Amino acid sequence: MGKKFIIVIATIVSFFSLTTLAVSQISRKTKDDLYSQIELYSYTLTTIQADYVEEKSPKDLIYGSLRGMLATLDPHSQFLDPDEYKDLKTETQGKFGGLGIEISIRDGILTVITPIEGTPAWDSGIKAGDLIVKIEDELTKDMTLSDAVKLLRGKPGTDINITVLREKEFKILEFKITREIIRIQDVKGTQILTDNIGYIRLAEFREDSAKDFRKALDELKEQGADSMILDLRNNPGGLLNVAIKITEEFLPKGELIVSTKGRRRSQNTETHSTNTSHVIDWPLVILINEGSASGSEILAGAVKDNKRGIIVGEQSFGKGSVQSVIPLPDGSGLRLTTSKYFTPSGVSIHGTGITPDIVVKYKEPTEEKQENEMELNQRNVERVFDDLEEKESEDPESVKLSKQERELRERLLEDNQVQAAISVIKGIRVYRSFDKMEEDSTDKDADNLAHSAL
Repeated sequence: MGKKFIIVIATIVSFFSLTTLAVSQISRKTKDDLYSQIELYSYTLTTIQADYVEEKSPKDLIYGSLRGMLATLDPHSQFLDPDEYKDLKTETQGKFGGLGIEISIRDGILTVITPIEGTPAWDSGIKAGDLIVKIEDELTKDMTLSDAVKLLRGKPGTDINITVLREKEFKILEFKITREIIRIQDVKGTQILTDNIGYIRLAEFREDSAKDFRKALDELKEQGADSMILDLRNNPGGLLNVAIKITEEFLPKGELIVSTKGRRRSQNTETHSTNTSHVIDWPLVILINEGSASGSEILAGAVKDNKRGIIVGEQSFGKGSVQSVIPLPDGSGLRLTTSKYFTPSGVSIHGTGITPDIVVKYKEPTEEKQENEMELNQRNVERVFDDLEEKESEDPESVKLSKQERELRERLLEDNQVQAAISVIKGIRVYRSFDKMEEDSTDKDADNLAHSAL
């Protein structure tokens, strides 16, 4: 008993010494309060060690208390044991089987930010805003984000059962999803929709996204685009520096993109555009929805506040906090929220999201209308010719790709939010033409005045 007590006291003394550097940066009053609370903490720790029904090591008790401490702050702050910290730092987990969903904790409930297009979660019918209430047989109440991620990941080809609550429909739904290696095409669907209106779908911000996005813009230019719809729906974010780089495509040098604010002055930053060339000045509409988060909210917020384009769709998710990874002496670490993102106008993204300039609720496509016999025959004839063209072509892959592009264009043109974006762009064009007519008229009046003076 005496030996155990000495071990616990030694652990507490070590804990006190580790806090010395941290507490040196806070006020005297806060220090006094902290030390009085640590006394309570040490008393509880020694009582557990002495009287709890099962023997627990000091390390287990300290780690457990740190996990609980970080969990009370916010869903994104967490304590990382040495193995977890190593995985985060060196990314040694390698390939793993995933579902293709971005998740967070909102109001204490495990929530789907968005399923990623083309992944098992997307194909199974998981939707942004779904509340995950059970993973296999384990309820998610009080489950941490990291524990949920561990349960959802697994060997590729294995199945997992998920139960969700879909609040909008107030339905409990069960999904059986097969894990896969997740590969994401970030920039997709690049094409002219109609009337020289270009379209790009940006699924996520990854390492090569900025380069691929610039390439997509060049393709639209070559095809004669003079305006653009940027689709950020169900884009969960990704790399901040890439999101900023893409935002710079639309904002000239010096325009504010995003700022961060924390408790300390050193945590307050402002990021401005550095683009001095190839700024895209086309009429621009950005589509967002409740699955748009983090980097996509930064892009949409910068475009909106700088009055560079119109935001159409639904309120975004509201994930706008900055996490710093802080190493601890024993090889463990903290993932700690240290600041929050703000749009150029000073609006906090976190917990609020971006409000569209024009709110357009998404309408699920209605069931395909019953085709009459003539329409059905015509569609079958078109399929026959398409199949023959693909078989006889020297490059069947390009024929197949052009068919897919046509099908995608048809789906997009039937999308009510895309339809709204097209209408907005046409309205901007009309407004710009009035402005040009007024400028031309002013210039003409000035010329006439100059001639009169002569």
